[in-house]
Amino acid sequence: MTARDHMTQVEQQPRRFYDGGTLTTEAGPGEPPDPGSDPRIVLERHAEEGVELFELERRIAYLDRHLGELLVPSHADFRTDLTSVPALFTWLVPKTGAHLPAALLHDALVAGRGDPTSYVSTDGHEVDRVEADRVFRDAMADTGTGVVRRWIVWTAVTVATIFVGRSVPWSRATHWSYRGAAGVTIASIVYLGYSATSDLFDRSWAGAVDVPWMGDRPWWAEVAGGFAGAVVLPLALSLLWGRLRMAGAIAGVMLAVLLHVTLGLALIAAAYVLLERLARRSSLAAWALAGVVVVGSLVVFAVLSLG
Repeated sequence: MTARDHMTQVEQQPRRFYDGGTLTTEAGPGEPPDPGSDPRIVLERHAEEGVELFELERRIAYLDRHLGELLVPSHADFRTDLTSVPALFTWLVPKTGAHLPAALLHDALVAGRGDPTSYVSTDGHEVDRVEADRVFRDAMADTGTGVVRRWIVWTAVTVATIFVGRSVPWSRATHWSYRGAAGVTIASIVYLGYSATSDLFDRSWAGAVDVPWMGDRPWWAEVAGGFAGAVVLPLALSLLWGRLRMAGAIAGVMLAVLLHVTLGLALIAAAYVLLERLARRSSLAAWALAGVVVVGSLVVFAVLSLG
C-alpha cells in the first residue's frame, strides 16, 4: 500500500453493497446473492459471558473495487459486536450508523483474536489485515460515511493492525519499524502533553520539561500554543511511519488534541463503574455515598455563595 493509495478519493457507490442471501444449512442450500437487492442486516442477539454479540441471519455482499465480490459471513458461528469501538469513544464513532455494513464486513474479514475469518471471495482472493482495512475505508465511503469519520476509523484499525500482528503482508523488520514508530509517537505525545499541562498550570511536576511553544505567557496564548503543538508535533512524528504516515498523522493529532478529554471521560467512566459495583454489593452503602456527595455539595455551594 503506497502513500498514493492513501490519498485516493473514493467516489460513493452505494450499489456495491447488496443482499448476500443466506448460508447453506441442514434445511437447505440457502439463498444466493442478489445484486439487485439492497443489503438486509438481520441480527440475532447473543449474550456470551456478559458480552453482547450478534449473529448475522443473512449474508452481506460487497463488490470491492480490487477484490471483486466478498460475501460475509461464511459460517454460522460468526459473531460480531457491531462496530468495535471502546465505550470511551462511542461519542465520536457510534456502534451503529451509516458505517455499520462496512464494520460488519471488516469484522468478518479480520475476525477476533483466536477466531477464524468468515468471508468468501468469489474470485479466490486471500484478504490480509492491511487489505481488509483498505476495504473497510472504501466500503465506508460507499455507505455514505463522512470523510472525517471514515479516515479516523481507518486510522484506528490500522493502528490495531500494527500491534495485533496477524496476517500482514510486511516483513518482520518492516512490521517492527511500524510498531516502533507508533510506540515513539504515543510515548512522545503523552509525555509532551504531561509537560504542557504542567506549564499551563505553572507547576513543576516531576519529570516535566519546559515546552517553548507555550512558555511564560498569558493563559490564552499558552492554550493556543498547546493546540498548535498538538497539531505540528504529531505531523512531524508521522514521518517515522513511512508508508503509513497518513495513519500516523491522524492518530497523533487525535491523541494529542483529545488527550485531556479522554482522561476526563476515563475518570467519569471509572467512577460510574465503581458506583455500579458498590450499588450491586450494598444498596445502603451506595445511598450513603450519594448522601455524602449531596451534603458536601450543599456545604461547598453555601460557603462559596456567601463569600
